[in-house]
Order: sequence, then structure tokens, then C-alpha cells
Amino acid sequence: MSGEDDQTRDSGRTIRDGEDGIRATARGSARGSAPVPLSVLDLVTVGAGNTAADAVRTAVTLARTAERRGFHRYWVAEHHSMPGVASSSPAVLLAHLAAHTERIRLGSGGVMLPNHAPLVIAEQFGTLEAMAPGRVDLGLGRAPGTDGATAAALRRSRHLDQQADEFPQQLAELTRFLDDSFPDGHPYAKIHAVPGPVQATSPGGVQSPHRPPLWLLGSSGFSARLAGSLGLPFAFAHHFSAANTVPALDLYRASFRPSEVLSEPYALIGVAALAAEDEREARRQVMTGALSMVRLRTGRPGLVPSPEEAEAYPFDELERGFVDSWLGNVVHGTPDAVRQGLDDLAKRTGADELMITANAHGSAARLRSYELIADAYGL
Repeated sequence: MSGEDDQTRDSGRTIRDGEDGIRATARGSARGSAPVPLSVLDLVTVGAGNTAADAVRTAVTLARTAERRGFHRYWVAEHHSMPGVASSSPAVLLAHLAAHTERIRLGSGGVMLPNHAPLVIAEQFGTLEAMAPGRVDLGLGRAPGTDGATAAALRRSRHLDQQADEFPQQLAELTRFLDDSFPDGHPYAKIHAVPGPVQATSPGGVQSPHRPPLWLLGSSGFSARLAGSLGLPFAFAHHFSAANTVPALDLYRASFRPSEVLSEPYALIGVAALAAEDEREARRQVMTGALSMVRLRTGRPGLVPSPEEAEAYPFDELERGFVDSWLGNVVHGTPDAVRQGLDDLAKRTGADELMITANAHGSAARLRSYELIADAYGL
């Protein structure tokens, strides 16, 4: 059953229009029997035996599947120098996905702000907004999305800690560029992000009714507190920082101050989840992601291994302990088991939205998982 034919229910928090009339579309609608809106986070993974072109084709198929089945949004995440992750350029991927979808929200989960000049991000996402009006989210993180040496190469600087500390200032600058709101006398007052609001002030110009809404991403308390103080929606990386999820969401809600964007908090969490027809197959598939994480954490990043390679890998005692801990935060099993796990997680955390990322080698297993999850909730 297609998601667009299902009954929908409002979920999450009330959102009001800003004074400029631009609505921040943070809130989604829960569909079917899902407790909250369900969305997709895609790392555009490259499995052993496949190419980056294969991964991008899978991303298109997955985005269209998510749209057809009623998932609320589809985000890609910025990573660098990782052979198994082909999402180093979120804006490029999102432009491609915008051309192949019609309704689903598209966004970054996220763009790593310290890696880029704020003006460049404003221009890229202003262009995306022109391509897919009213469908673009700009999620921002302050981590590099890679190791320190690669971050230094990206930023042309060795002062990475200092740049991370400058995140609030970078965020303020980006916001000014998106809104074209630098005050008179500011060094950037005559610099404009195009496409953007300045075009409405030109002779014959018409103001776009949309501006990409900002989200802050995090895996600790820093961005949670900042998002709350600014009244922005918040996305937490539960899929790799599960121990910090509830404390971070509590901090976000306690820090929240109503803004022109949100009158009440709105938080989503990223969740690693994979469904298969039976428990054994689900376990077999998620072990490919587990082995990928072992290799990443030990400085050996590579392509996502096949299930056969993961089954044959001789995990040592330390690696086995890491895998057991990591799998404890991956919701996997039959569709009913995954549905129960997601329901329990939504209840335990109070998240307003769940964004599901599937850890598996092959496109067929990942696509099938999202279909099965949609079926389990009657989407």
C-alpha cells in the first residue's frame, strides 16, 4: 500500500510561522500505526564488489521507495576518506535525488559546518531549494565527519579544536547569509547568497516563500543545548551514541526557548534498524555493518563486506565485545520484532521522529528492510 493513500496523524510539536511568513517545516505526520513519523538516513554505502555508481543508483531507488511508502524525509550525511561511504558531497547527491523524487523532504544529516565556508553552504542549499521548493532541510553538525588529518586537509588548518569552538559563530553567519540579514556596516552586508532573499529586492524580484529550515545535529550535549537555546529542531545520532540519547534530549528540552521557528521542542533520533523475513537473515545482514565498524574503529576503513566475509571473519575477544555492544543498539530481526523495538525506543526517548538507517552490504537487503518496516506499520 502506498503511503500517500494512508490516513495520517499529526505528530510532534506545534510549529508556528515566523514573522516573515516562512514556515519551518520541522513537524512530520505519523502514518499507519507508527507512533511517530518515520524517515530515512542513507550513508550511500558501497559494498564489496560494487561501485560508487551502484551506490548512487541504490540511493535513487531508496529515495523513491521511501517516498512511495510514506516515509517523511530522506537525509544523506557528509563523510570523508571512507571507501565504504559515498556521501562526501551531500549537496550534489541531494540535487540528483531531487530530480528523481516529487514529494519527500530531502536534506543533510548533516553538512559538517566547520568544513565549509558558510556562504558556500548558503549558496548550495539556496540552489537546492530552487530545485525542490519547500522540500529541503539543512542539517548541520560540528564534527568533521572524518579523521583529524582529513579534516585538516578539508579545512586547510591544523587548528581543529578552535574551529569546533567557533561553531556558534559560524552558525550565526550562515543564518545571516540564508536570511540576507547582515546589518549595515557589517563587512558582509553587501555580500548576498544567491539564490536567496536578495533576489526579491531587485527590480521585478519576487520573494520565494521557502527557505531551507536549519536543524542542529549532535551526539553529545553541546549541540543539544545550542539547538534548544536557539529554538531549532534537533537531530541526535542515537545509532552511534546510544548512551547519550536520553541525556541529550533532556538537555535539549530543558534548554529550549521558543523562537520564530518552533514554539515547542522537536527532536528526531537516528536509529540503526534492519528487518528481514527471519531473525537469522537479519543477523547475517547486520553483521556486515558490524565488521565495517570494527575496521573503521581500528583504522582500517574499507568497503562494506559481504555477509559471507563477515561470517568467516575471525573476531578476536576485544572485537567480539565491541560487536556485541554495537549490535545491542541495532534494532534487527523480523518485521514484528523491529516494529516493537522502534515502538519501545520512541516511548523510552520521547523522540518526535525516528530516522532509520539500514546497515547491510547489499542494496536488496536494505531496500527489502524498508519495505518490511513500512508493511509492519501499514504505511
